[in-house]
Amino acid sequence: MNVEWVWLGVGFLGQALFSARFLVQWLASERARRSIVPRAFWFFSLAGGATLLAYALYRRDPVFIAGQGAGLFIYARNLILIRREVREQRART
Repeated sequence: MNVEWVWLGVGFLGQALFSARFLVQWLASERARRSIVPRAFWFFSLAGGATLLAYALYRRDPVFIAGQGAGLFIYARNLILIRREVREQRART
């Protein structure tokens, strides 16, 4: 198998994971009948962003690398904030 095809597959996988977050957010908002961002949105963001960063590194695309790399910090930070909030809620009960 040609390594270029493997990396093309990695790129498309990353894009699919990254795009899935919008579907998750939309469905959760429709169910709640208000705009919400579920935890799964941030996990898909992190997984898709990391996969796309790997693809960007392989392609040696500095613009793509910077964009995906910066996003990973934001996604991880949101998950940390969510985890902190859950811990605080459990401590109060």
